[in-house]
Amino acid sequence: MATRKLTFAIVAAVTLAACSRPELAHDRIVALDARALRAELAAGRVSAMEVTQAYLERIAALDDEGPALGAVIEVNPDALAIARALDERLRSGAPLGALHGVPVLVKANIDTADAMATSAGSLALANHRAKADADVVAALRAAGAVVLGKTNLSEWANFRSLRSTSGWSSLGGQTKNPYVLDRNPCGSSSGSAVAVAARLAPLAVGTETDGSIVCPAAVNGVVGIKPASGTVSQRGIVPIAHSQDTAGPFARTVADAALLLSVLVEPGTPAAAPAGPAAVAGLRVGVVRDYWGADAAVDASFAQALAWLERAGATLVDPVRGALPAAAGEAELQILLAEFRDDLAAYLATVETGPRTLDEVIEFNAANAAAVMPHFGQDLLLAARDSGGTADDRYTAAVRKAADARDALAALFAAHELDALVAPIGGRAWRIDYAKGDELVAASSSIAAVTGYPSVTVPVMLLDALPLGVSLVGQPGDESLLLTLGEAIERERGPFPEPQFLPSID
Repeated sequence: MATRKLTFAIVAAVTLAACSRPELAHDRIVALDARALRAELAAGRVSAMEVTQAYLERIAALDDEGPALGAVIEVNPDALAIARALDERLRSGAPLGALHGVPVLVKANIDTADAMATSAGSLALANHRAKADADVVAALRAAGAVVLGKTNLSEWANFRSLRSTSGWSSLGGQTKNPYVLDRNPCGSSSGSAVAVAARLAPLAVGTETDGSIVCPAAVNGVVGIKPASGTVSQRGIVPIAHSQDTAGPFARTVADAALLLSVLVEPGTPAAAPAGPAAVAGLRVGVVRDYWGADAAVDASFAQALAWLERAGATLVDPVRGALPAAAGEAELQILLAEFRDDLAAYLATVETGPRTLDEVIEFNAANAAAVMPHFGQDLLLAARDSGGTADDRYTAAVRKAADARDALAALFAAHELDALVAPIGGRAWRIDYAKGDELVAASSSIAAVTGYPSVTVPVMLLDALPLGVSLVGQPGDESLLLTLGEAIERERGPFPEPQFLPSID
C-alpha cells in the first residue's frame, strides 16, 4: 500500500549512511530481545533509526514478499521521524523511557492519532483516522517506543460470524502461521502474534475478549499476557464487550512481555515481573484436566509443561475440577452480543469517515458482500443488533451467571489453596480452510475471560513443526506469580525454535 512504499523509499535513501557505522548489523538487531535492544539503544551502540530501518526492511522481506505472512496491515509512515527524534533525545541527555527506541506494532483496532487507519480489519472503517491515541498508545509513546505500524486481525476482532476463519479480514486478507504457511495463526490478534514470532517487531500489542491473545500466542510460539479486567485501559480501542475486553502484550520471552505490560497498565498499577527461580518453590498449581484426551499432541505438550513446573519446584494439585461452570459459558455469548451492540454504538459515534452505527456497518457489508463476505457472513453482527442490548433482561441474567462463575473460581482457589491454574490452550494450528472455518480444540481461554482473571501463555514445544503452549491463570493482582511460573517453564524448556516458514507439512 502507499504508506508502505513511501516508508521503504525513505529506508532505501538512508540505508547507505547507516551501513557505514560499526554498530549492530541488521540481522543482529532483529535477533535481540526487547530488553537487550533497549540497553543497546540507551548505550548508543545502535541508533533508533537503524533499529527502525532494520525492522521495516524485515517487514518488506517477509510480510510483503517471501512467505508473505500478511501480519502487518499498515506501516507507520512517521516511524523513521519518530526514531530520529528519539535519537536526538538520547544525544541531548534527556531521560529515556522504558521502551526508548524499541519498535512496537499495535493491532489495527487500536486508535492512533496519526496517518494510520483504525479499521478493525474492516473495509467499512478503512478510512477511519482517530483523533486521539488510545490510552495504551499514549503510554507507548510516553515510554519512548516507536509505533512501527498496525497488525492484521480477524475482522471486528472475530466478532462478525461464528463461521469465521481466524486471521482473515476484508481489509488485510489472510495472515499466515509463520511455522507452516498453510496453517491458521488463530485470532483475533493474529498479526500481532505472527509479527513477534517472525521478528517483524520485538514487541506487539493485541486485544482479547476471549482467547484473542492467548490462542495466537500458543499456536505461533510466543508469550502472550491477558491482563486482569480493569488493569489496562480500554479507551480508544474498537470494542466487543467492556466486561471482558483488554489489551495485552506479545513478546518472545516472559521478561519482555512483562516489560511491555508494565508500560500498558493503568497508572498506579503495581509493576508485575517474574521473581526468579527460587520463588517457584512451594507454589501450588491446580491442573485443569477438563481438556485431557481431546488431542494427543495437546496431551503430550501439557504433560511436558507439568513435568517442568514440578522440576522447577512447584507443587501440582492434580486434578482440579469446575474451573468454569457450564452456565457461565452459555451466558457469555449473551453478554458479548448485548455489550457489543451498545459499546460499538458509542465508539462508532466518534467516527467521522465511515459508518456511525451498527446498522450502517451491516448495510455496508451487505452492499459490498463480494469483497467483505466472500468466505463467511455477519451473523454475529445481526444477532448483536437484535440482542436488546444491556437493558435486556437476558443480559441481566447472563451477568449474574458470570458473577457466579467468578465466585466459583475464587472458591476453587481457596478450597485447594491454589496460587495458579495450568491448562492447555488450544491444539496445533489447523489448516486454513474457508469452507470449514476455525477448528480449535482444548480452548481453555474462557476460564480467565469470563471471570476477568489474568492469564499468561507460554510456548512449550513443537510437534510436527507446529507450536503448542500452555496457559497459566491466577487471581487478579497475581500477575507477577504467573510470570514467575511462565519463566520457570521457559527456563526448563530453553530457547524456542524459530519459525522456518514451511509451505506445508502434508
